Amino acid sequence: MVEKTAMRGTPDLERTSASHVERKNGSLRQWCKRLTRLTYALSKKWDNLKSALALHFAYYNFCRVHCSLRVTPAMEAGIADHIWGLEELING
Repeated sequence: MVEKTAMRGTPDLERTSASHVERKNGSLRQWCKRLTRLTYALSKKWDNLKSALALHFAYYNFCRVHCSLRVTPAMEAGIADHIWGLEELING
């Protein structure tokens, strides 16, 4: 049996789970092969890994339309007003 403890706020501990975190980790590992075990696509420099992850999160949140939302997460959160193209993502 697992004991759940609230670290911040007052969450409903009966409804809490780690499934959304595990799904995000799975998606990240599927996209970024640098994070999988026993791979040739490793990052020899910390800066290269940070850059690859930043690019992934920016694309995921600003460019990729999610089926459940029908918009990007940035649009859903009110941060962006349109879907970004790759050129806009790279050039800022």
